[in-house]
Amino acid sequence: MRLLGAFLHGGWRTVRDVDPDFWHNLRRELLAGRQWFDRAVVLAVAAGTGLVVVGFTLLAEAAIHGFRWVEQSGPLGPWLTLVWTPALTVAVLWWTRRYVPGALGSGIPQVVRALDDDLPPSQQAWLVSLRLSLHKIGLVSCGLLAGLSIGREGPTVQVGAGAMVQARRWLSPQSGIDAHDLMVAGAAAGIAAAFNTPLGGIVFALEQLTRRRGIHHSSLVIASIVLAGLVAVAVFGNETYFGRLRVQQMGWSLLLPGLMVALAAGLAGGLFARLIVVSMRGLPDRFSRWRAAHPLRFAAGCGLGVAVIGLATGGATAGAGYATTRALLEGQGELPGVYTLLKFCATWLSAWSGVPAGVFAPSLAIGAGIGHDVALFAGVGKEAAIPLIAMGMAGFLAATTGGPITAFIIVMEMVSGQAMVLSLMACSLLSSGVARLVTKPMYLELAGLLALPPAPPDEPTAPR
Repeated sequence: MRLLGAFLHGGWRTVRDVDPDFWHNLRRELLAGRQWFDRAVVLAVAAGTGLVVVGFTLLAEAAIHGFRWVEQSGPLGPWLTLVWTPALTVAVLWWTRRYVPGALGSGIPQVVRALDDDLPPSQQAWLVSLRLSLHKIGLVSCGLLAGLSIGREGPTVQVGAGAMVQARRWLSPQSGIDAHDLMVAGAAAGIAAAFNTPLGGIVFALEQLTRRRGIHHSSLVIASIVLAGLVAVAVFGNETYFGRLRVQQMGWSLLLPGLMVALAAGLAGGLFARLIVVSMRGLPDRFSRWRAAHPLRFAAGCGLGVAVIGLATGGATAGAGYATTRALLEGQGELPGVYTLLKFCATWLSAWSGVPAGVFAPSLAIGAGIGHDVALFAGVGKEAAIPLIAMGMAGFLAATTGGPITAFIIVMEMVSGQAMVLSLMACSLLSSGVARLVTKPMYLELAGLLALPPAPPDEPTAPR
């Protein structure tokens, strides 16, 4: 007992002597009741953001099933889409332009623009708000119901930012948590919950969104991202985005085909990003003038083009391309010979129509098609081609979004591809470098094209 008492007394003195401010800091933390309340508010809203993303996911999946039901409703079902897709496309664009013009497009450029600290609050709310997020969920789901080649993951960034920024109204002025940090947390939480990739969400926030040297209260932001991801895991289970796959490590025999995949994905992704930016900016040509003068008629034409492509491919190009990509990753996919090109065109037309539309998931499908095509060209079997398909996904996503680190981490987490992390990393970096020769980062370019409503002359800038 004496030895134990001496040991405890010595340990107490050691703790006190090494860090004499420890107990002072602990007392200050325990007495900081308002700070704990602020943290609890942020985490509660983060959990609510996760639930919003879960609801978005369920509604989007129901919309995809709804389009498949229309497409398969008898012998005339596929032909019915030639009317169904343009009609719904026009309806979605009309509603968006009339009620929530800030919801047009992907949503990521809007968040990038809203993160400008010099933006007045009214313009920030025009780009990111809870009302806009709820509209975005319904409009993207209607686009999927129409059979457009779009995804929900990019719009989830705007949805998550709009839900998370609502925490600002309950925070104390002394919290030090501003709208910038909340939007970054919400946007990244949306990616993490949508793809079930918490690490990918964090890296996406750091690489694509914040332009600050650091994020204030970064531990709280990261905790919010993880919490939103855990909510999605609690609902859908601890599965990767494409389930449990057998993504094996690459061998030396795939070195040359892998290099071909990286170069092809980089060039195609750069051209795709450039095409999207040029289409949104407009050129002095007939189609751009038609789009500016008659946006609804132009959207109907784009919807008809997407429907024709879907009819030619048996519906393979409709939606985000989840089922097709998973089949390829499982070594069971059989694609039409020009699937990759037609998916590329269908995604471009869907985005060009102007409806709320994400390109994250369609980019993964196009990249998977590039990997599949290169494998066929090189004579690689279906099982051995799986790493090339995963590399194509990472390469095309990196080239399109301009975020190579985000791309390879998201794909690695989605396909359980830890065995080929170096291959995915190298492919993403190479593809992104090739794309930079063709275009600038797409989301920054699109953010610069956004036309914001004028702010009141006496309105101050957003609080930092």
